[in-house]
Formats: sequence, C-alpha cells, structure tokens
Amino acid sequence: MFCNSSVTELSDSSGFLNAADGLPKTYDPAGTEKRWQRVWEDSGAFHPDPKALGESFSVVIPPPNVTGSLHMGHAFNTSLIDTIVRFQRMLGKNVLCLPGTDHASIAVQTILEKQLKDEGIDRYELGREAFLERAWAWKAESGGRIVDQLRRLGYSVDWRRQRFTLDESLSKAVSEAFVRLHEQGLIYRGEYLVNWCPASCSAVSDLEVDMKEVDGYLWHFRYPLLKTNTVDPITYLEVATTRPETMLGDVAVAVNPSDQRYKHLIGQKLILPFLERHIPVIADEHVDQDFGTGCVKVTPAHDPNDFAIGQRHHLPQITVMNRNGVMNENAGPFAGLDRFVAREAVIAALEKEDLLTKVEPYRHTVPFSDRGKVPIEPLLSTQWFVRMESMASRCRSSLVKGQPRFVPDRWEKVYSDWLTDIRDWCISRQLWWGHRIPAWFVVSETNGELTDTTPYVVARSEEEAFAQALERFGESAQIQQDEDVLDTWFSSGLWPFSTLGWPDETCADLTRWYPTSTLVTGFDIIFFWVARMTMMAGVFTGSMPFSDVYIHGLVRDEQNRKMSKSAGNGINPLLLIDRYGTDALRFALVREVAGAGQDIRLDYDRKKQTSATVEASRNFANKLWNATRFALMNLNNETSESLGKIDSSALQLADRWILSRLARVNRDTSTRFSDYSLGEGAKGLYEFAWHDFCDWYLELIKYRLQADEASNNQSLLDKQTARQVLVKVLTELLVMLHPLMPHLTEELWHGLTGTSEDTLLALQSWPHFHEDHLNNQLEESFSEFFEAIRVVRNLRALAGLKASQRVPVRFVTANKQLAAALELMKGDIKALTRAANLEVLDPLAAEANPAAKALAGVTGDLQVLIPVEGLVDIVALRSRLEKDVVKAEKDISSLSGRLANQSFLDKAPLEVVSECKLNLAEAQAQADLARKRLLELS
Repeated sequence: MFCNSSVTELSDSSGFLNAADGLPKTYDPAGTEKRWQRVWEDSGAFHPDPKALGESFSVVIPPPNVTGSLHMGHAFNTSLIDTIVRFQRMLGKNVLCLPGTDHASIAVQTILEKQLKDEGIDRYELGREAFLERAWAWKAESGGRIVDQLRRLGYSVDWRRQRFTLDESLSKAVSEAFVRLHEQGLIYRGEYLVNWCPASCSAVSDLEVDMKEVDGYLWHFRYPLLKTNTVDPITYLEVATTRPETMLGDVAVAVNPSDQRYKHLIGQKLILPFLERHIPVIADEHVDQDFGTGCVKVTPAHDPNDFAIGQRHHLPQITVMNRNGVMNENAGPFAGLDRFVAREAVIAALEKEDLLTKVEPYRHTVPFSDRGKVPIEPLLSTQWFVRMESMASRCRSSLVKGQPRFVPDRWEKVYSDWLTDIRDWCISRQLWWGHRIPAWFVVSETNGELTDTTPYVVARSEEEAFAQALERFGESAQIQQDEDVLDTWFSSGLWPFSTLGWPDETCADLTRWYPTSTLVTGFDIIFFWVARMTMMAGVFTGSMPFSDVYIHGLVRDEQNRKMSKSAGNGINPLLLIDRYGTDALRFALVREVAGAGQDIRLDYDRKKQTSATVEASRNFANKLWNATRFALMNLNNETSESLGKIDSSALQLADRWILSRLARVNRDTSTRFSDYSLGEGAKGLYEFAWHDFCDWYLELIKYRLQADEASNNQSLLDKQTARQVLVKVLTELLVMLHPLMPHLTEELWHGLTGTSEDTLLALQSWPHFHEDHLNNQLEESFSEFFEAIRVVRNLRALAGLKASQRVPVRFVTANKQLAAALELMKGDIKALTRAANLEVLDPLAAEANPAAKALAGVTGDLQVLIPVEGLVDIVALRSRLEKDVVKAEKDISSLSGRLANQSFLDKAPLEVVSECKLNLAEAQAQADLARKRLLELS
C-alpha cells in the first residue's frame, strides 16, 4: 500500500514515471530549510508595512537571554508562536511578529566576572567603563548565538525590527518610564529588608528566589534571664532557629500576650550570649504559643517576619553580616567569619557555655538565589522600590472586564491572586551591566560623600539632572549618578510597547500594532513578566498590552520529569533538528499538545540521541514528499491552472468524499488554530493527510490515472477529474500544513505549482471553505467501505494469499443503504482487494447460496466472506492457527501468573505493570481470534 511509501519505488510496469520533475527522490531537510530561511529573510516576506491594508495582528516574542542557547522550551514556544502568526498571516491580516533578546544583567555580569577572575583582574580596579567595553565586546562576539539558533526554527519574525533591551531607543524608554513613575510617586528610595545574594552581591526580587526543600537542623538554645526576682523559678527562655548565626543580631524575644507561662516576664530583660547585650521580652499577637516553646527570637535586620515585628515595636535593627556573607563587627568574636563558618562557631560556643539544649533534624524550605545558586540572606539595604498596589489595582479592574483573556482560563486566577496583597518591587541591582538608574546624588550636600541621606534628583539625562540640582541646591551643586542598574524585568515589563516605539506616541508601528494581539508564554513567568507588563502598560498606555495570553505547559523528558540544568535531563533541540529536520521537531512538539496549557512529554533515547516522536513526524514529512512526487509523476508538468476548473458532474464518489473531507478539515483546522487548539489542529491535519489522502484517495485513483490514449473517452475524463481533484486537495493541504511545517510545504508547494521564488506560500491565503462540499452521509458510507476493505485484507493475510492472487469476495448485509453504497463502489473494492469477483447479498440470498469453506469477518452490519477451499492448504492453515492458540495460551499463563504475584505488583514500576496488563489483554484477544478462525474452518 501507499502507506508504506512504496510510491518512491514505482517501476515502469506500474504505468507511472520513474521520477518527478522538480523534486529529488528523497527529502533533504537541512538544504531545504536553509534555502527557504534565506529566501524569506532576503525578500522581506515578514517585514510588514504599517500602512498596508488588513486587520492588525501582532506578537512580540518573549526575549530570550542574550547569554542563552536554544533549549527545548525555546523550541516549543517558538513552534507555537510561529504556528499562530503564520496562520493569521494567511487570513489576510497585517502581521508583525517582533523578535529580540534580553540583556540578562546578572547572567552576563557573572560570565564577565568569571573571565576577569581567570585573568586575575579585579573589576573595581578595571573600572566601570572598561568593564562595559568588555561586556559589549562579549555581546558582539557571543550574544548572537541564540538568535542564529532561533533562525534555524524557521521563525517568521521581522528580523529587520529585531530589538535588544539595551538598544538606545529601548534604553531611552526605560529612563522615561523611571522618571514618570518617580514623578507619580510610584518609585521611591528606602531602607528595607531585601533578598540579598552574597554570590552576586546584589539584591534580587522575590520572583528571582528559588525555594528549595533542604535537610537541615533546628537548634534549640537558652537566653539567660536578667534576674530581678529571685523567687521566679524561670531562669531562661528557650528559642530555636535554623540559622544560629543570626542570634548575634537579636534585639528581643517575643511571646504571645495570652501565654500564661510568660505573661509575667513581658518587659523583663534577657542576656544575649557572647555579646552581653540586654534584650527585652516583648508581647506580639503573631507569635504562635503552641509552636515550640512559644518564644521567638527577633532579628529585624535578617528575617522578614522579624522585620515586621521590629516595625510594630520600634525595635533597633542590627546588621551582623556584610554584603559578601561575611560577619561584620557587630558579630563580636565571630567577626570576619563566613556566615556558614560562623554558624558552626556559634553552635560550638553555645554548647561550650551549656546553652545548647537540643539539636533536631529538620527538613525545611530555604530560599536560594536563582542566579547566584546560593542561599538568600535577608539583609537591610537602601534600595529603589516601585509601589505596586495602585498599578495592580488597575490590572484587577481590567481583568474583571476580561482584559486580557487567559487561555486556558484557569491561569486567570493565578494571575489575579498574584495581583492581590502584592508587595513593593525592589528594582535596583548592584551590577554594572544593565540600565543604569537615572538618578543622580547631589554629593555636595553631604561633603562630597555618598550616604543614605544624600539628596538626589531623577532625570532623563545628566544635563537635565545637573540643571535640577543647580535649581534646588545652588551653583555649588555636584552630582554623581547612582552606580546601580535596574532589575532586568523592569525593561522587560515595557517590552510590548517600547519595542514598537514608545514613548513616541506618533510612531507608526506603535499606532498600528499596539496593543498587541497575543502573548504566548509559559506559566512559570506569569509573575515575573506577564503581570509586570500589564501593570507597566496600564500606567504608560492606559490599556492592557495584549488581548490574549496563551499559557503553554512544559516539555517534560522521557520519564515525564521537568527538564532542568540541575537535573541534567535537558534535550538539545539542535541534535534532533540535525537528525530529523526542523519541521519534524516543530510538528512533533505541537502535535503532542493535548489541550491548551498542557505539559507535553517528549520521548528520547539518550544513548542513541533519537526520539521516536520526532522520527514519526519526520516520516510524516517523507510521506508528504512522496505524495507530492506521486502527484507530479502523473501531472505531466500540468498545474491547477492548466488542468482547468473541476466539472462537478464528472466527480466520482471517491472525489466527492475527499472533497468533503477536505472541507471538513479546513473548517476544523481554522477553528482550532483560531481558538489556540493547536495540538488538535495538527492531529486533524495529520489524520487527513496520512489516512484520508495518502492511504485511501491516492489508492482509489491509481487505476484511473493509468488511462492512456487508447482508453475510452470516459476513462480519459475520469483521469482528468482525478488529476484536478488530486492537485486541488494536495495544494490546499500544503497551505493548511504550512503554519506547522513551513520549510517542507514551501518546497512542495513550489514544486507542485511551478511558481517562482518571487511568490511565496508563506504569503498565500488560507483556502476557501466550501460548505457545499460537506457530505456527512457520504463520509459515513466511506467509513464503512474502508472497514470492509480492512477486513478483506486481514482475511487475505490470515489465509496466506499472495498479493497477486485473486479470490472471490462476498459481502452479506441486511442494511440496504450500505449494500447500495457497496454496489456503487464495486470497482474500487475489487481494485483495492484484488477480488476475482464481488457479490453483495442480503442474508436470505446468502443462506440460499452458501459459500464453501470460507474465512469470515464482521464489521458493523457487514459480514465479509472469502472462500478458501481449493485456494489455500486448509490443513496447513488449521495447523498454524492451532500453534497460534498454544502460543497465546502460554503467554496468558505466564502473564497471569505475574499479575497474580503481589510481590511483583508492589515492587515493579507502574509502567511495567501496565505493560504486562496490556500484553495479557492482547494475548487473550489473539487466542480468541485464532479459536474463532478454527471454528470457521471446521
């Protein structure tokens, strides 16, 4: 059958040509992809004119880090976005898909500092300007890798509009945003407890913290009570912590005011060991008196909960640690020790002083820096913050109106929850690579020194800042720009509109394509990015930055685990592209999606670096290639135009059926792509292309295409009609598959239509939907027809008949409508089953004229009979079937025994048990079938 791709091996005796003009015998993905990527980019196919006609549709891609290299998440996200934008372009819309990269402050700085360390250079000795020169040189040399890799995916983005978050225009937008937020009172500078990364020596936001479960300890120790009442039996209070080194910054011990055990001690003093500092016992209702001893040590400068207690009780804040994680002078005898070394030293000292009462293993959650990969240290620091509540409130109000719309809608609640009770955002980072904060300190007001009290001005440029300083502080004013840079997510929050020209409200791109249409992203950055974009957009543009937010899932590995660098289970998409082709990978990823937002699993053999899933998509690409070559072999260089318009009166049943199926897949795919049901759309096209078109329609028209000049006029007309329908169906199929497999379809479409490279499939319109072609009854009849063919073929295989051996076939059915359809398709059935003759009988007629020994099969209302007496060796067939029964029963006995063994069920992996059950069911079915066949032969 054609499903075995036998069309590539057609011989002269088949009546077809040996080669198809314009298409090589085999598909070369690498060469095809490079050629069309170059043609698309050179021709400006995806460089839209804002003045062009058509409804606007725009997508700004999530900017990958400039330090990055392509991973499977990028490939998945790209495949989804490109499917959407290519489809929308085919609907006639004026589509902009805008690419770009993020400057990735911490990641780039880490790379450069490692290089400097290897060279024995201190970055502070090198200086800021020289450091940034090296950073830009690194970006020029290595920063384009991720862009080149994205190009390999066939992204239909406008590379001429490519943006980088540190581009001059985007940097101006960042400064403008900072200034406006400050003018509105939404940006302020203050001392607060921040998440501090000692590895990068920078503050990090809450969203850059990775919470990890770790096995640690809970240390219990005593604080002696400063005795004022010798009668009181309580001489100490016991506290517990997972971070003993922070005790050096303790300023109080809190108890619940309702706790009768300690109520009389409130207001008394405790002695802080090693430092001999006297600290009070305070009452706070937030203390859980039923947890532990009911006493909580309070370290406002090193714990967020303690910070809140300290604010309520106006407690002092004592920082005992430097920014590099080394204990400072406030740590007394432990000064100069690394925080973890100090921990051990404090524990040893407590034990020596007989103050350590208990140590218990304790599994708890520890915040780690996502970038520095070390535990976060809550630290008091003067930083820049954004007030979030008013911005979040605006977004909550928009969400009530359905703006933006989340797909799937379950993510709307996640987004909404994050916008509720939101904390202010620390936006300053102690780095050099990034957007330098547009604030200047007037150091002349603090004797040329920068202190926490030095006044500052915020401005768009140094000139503007100096003018402000002169106006406010007089001619002696001296200014110094803040050394810090902004959190990378600050510029990313402006991405949907800064990339289109904001703050220039008259920019043609901004007025044409903003707000954007769809954001496609993963659920893991709803907080990092999606919410920040909506909040920024609300402030600066007065609207939500996109209409729809399509949230996709994760690509999981062959064991259904989340891929991560730490787990070492990532799959390099470039390896799969090199082996199978870009389109195969793209199609495999999209086809695996079973509902918007669902995770997908990608099987992968790590030893062989192969994937059965992607290989299946590569086979699908080969199937399409061979089908197109088959068409070209039989078109004799004719095209749809030269073949002329289809005469509907000349259509045979098979033609009407495939046109009905074509109309249905057109309608269904268009609806699915519009609704972001991309996986369902891919599956529907696959089924239509592989089964309806290749497996059945091409087989049905083969004998019609063999008509030659010696044939009668009707045969020649049938051949012409078959060729017309063949070209129409294949052409429209390639158009519909283009968003999923752009390179392959572009190549095949040009081969089929003979069109020059000046005209691109990527810019063609979606095929017209012919509702009048839909025929439900005909499709149902053909489904029954195909089942009948399958039964005949199965029976032939069972009998061991040779492919060339023709045998009589008898169909028996009481369904008059089915019988009539089978009568109409007798010619097709005989051709597809190699039937010597074909009878369609009702049960009474069949009973009156019974067949001799025959193999029988049933499908629906139809019984299929193949008389085998005299055609096959009945004795040998019966012997083979008996052996099949014995083998199946042996398998049943073995598998049943394993499944009856409780030890096996308890210890075996779930997938092994499931496979065992499936094998048992299959063995039982095989035994039943063989027994049935033996009964028919008796």
